[in-house]
Amino acid sequence: MGLLLLASPTVVLAHAGHGNEFQSTTETTNTTSSIQVDIETAKRLGIKVEPVKRQQLGIAIKTTGQIETLPSQKVEVTTPISGAKVVELLVEPGAKVQKGQPVAVVSSPDLVELRVNSQEKLAQGQADLRQALAELKLAQQNYQRYQQIADSEIAEAQTQVAFYQEKYDKDKQLTDSGALPRRTALESQTQLAEAQTKLTTANSRRDVIEAEAKLKTAQSFVELAKSKIKLSNTTYQTRLSQLGNHANAQGLVIVNAPITGKVADREVTLGQTFQDAGGKLMTIINDSRVFATANIYEKDLDKVKTGQRVSLKVASVPNRTFSGRIAVIESAVVGDTRVVPVKAEIDNSSGVLKPGMFAELEVLTNQTSSNVLTIPTTAVVEVNGKQQVYLQNGNAYQAAEVTLGQTSGDMVEVKTGLFEGDIIVTQRAPQLYAQSLRGDTKKKADDEHTEISAQTTVTTPSLPVPWWIAAGGGTALATVAFMAGSFWAGRRSKSHLILIGDSVSEEDRIYAKQNEGRGNS
Repeated sequence: MGLLLLASPTVVLAHAGHGNEFQSTTETTNTTSSIQVDIETAKRLGIKVEPVKRQQLGIAIKTTGQIETLPSQKVEVTTPISGAKVVELLVEPGAKVQKGQPVAVVSSPDLVELRVNSQEKLAQGQADLRQALAELKLAQQNYQRYQQIADSEIAEAQTQVAFYQEKYDKDKQLTDSGALPRRTALESQTQLAEAQTKLTTANSRRDVIEAEAKLKTAQSFVELAKSKIKLSNTTYQTRLSQLGNHANAQGLVIVNAPITGKVADREVTLGQTFQDAGGKLMTIINDSRVFATANIYEKDLDKVKTGQRVSLKVASVPNRTFSGRIAVIESAVVGDTRVVPVKAEIDNSSGVLKPGMFAELEVLTNQTSSNVLTIPTTAVVEVNGKQQVYLQNGNAYQAAEVTLGQTSGDMVEVKTGLFEGDIIVTQRAPQLYAQSLRGDTKKKADDEHTEISAQTTVTTPSLPVPWWIAAGGGTALATVAFMAGSFWAGRRSKSHLILIGDSVSEEDRIYAKQNEGRGNS
């Protein structure tokens, strides 16, 4: 006679609409585990939950594309002059540079000749300036001296004119009265005329005027010398300005970075000479923003507009979504495929996206769907080719398989498996799945040990049947079956409960440890 054991499935509380999807599976499948996480541990792990809700999803166009550098952000740094020789390289491949930062130093025979000529002209101009300044100083001294002499002569002449004028007036008066002979008055008149002539001569200041003219000439020579000095370097500096560069103290040409970015390659070597201008020194790329170029079918072209948001994923970081907006829509349909290339400008401040990478794109159009159940894409965990999410019930989290529909940005439609209002984990769901795997490993070991023990108990022929079972007949047998079923159901339910955190009750810990001890005995 065999002993009948009844196993009880794991009990999970969820939305009233859920059915058999939360029941334990058969013996040929894995039993779904409930994960117990206390509040403090959930906060520490960063577990976040949200309710499942209905909303309209933006209709998205899915396509594939390739990462490209913005045309304006990929620049070849070249030699600005013919016959340039690389004297110094200031940056290494992969180095970050800022716009205007020196990246190389080159020399050129043409510029060297211009510099030498400018220096010669500068030296001659400086010599002329020194001579002109000396002549100016002498002219200033002469002018001041002649000015002083002229002032003295004028003052003396004015005094004599005043004296002889007074003398003449008196002599004329006495002559008219007959007191003096007429001859005396005529002599006084002659002396007055001579004094006035001297005053006129003094006021003419011929020497002063000549000295002033020489002073002005000397000043003009000084200005001319200064102008020559200024012009001596103009040709050289104008040439440098035309090249967009400047020279260092040795007269070598400094080549600057035209944009901020990273040195992608540097093929040139020290001492290398370029016969013509435009020789490639290096390439600088700024990939803080990149293009994702994709093809849109002609039938979808009316849904795509510049400025629409685009989400993008690449294989190297599958769990990260990049965002951007459509910047360029080409004007022509390409070939037999009937597609139109579009370019979306993507933020790549982290530098993860590299030119040449393949990408999956979603163009979020301005059209929307009807209200559908939606959840964040971060809530979904893929397990053996199927999608599942974790439902919250108090401090317990239960996995539920779902069927997904269309995706729009960070949200995805749920067709089956969830109901509106269900509370699901939207952050750290993969960590819960990893924990459930560790819990399933222990559960399977306990189940295998239990199965072996049960088989041993049932098939052992020497095990005596208690008298009260034989005497009680079917009623006693049913009682034993019920008690055994309750025992194993309680044991399996406890073995399926995975405990996480420090706030789990001590009673549960003791029970789990005792239960583990029974399974290993």
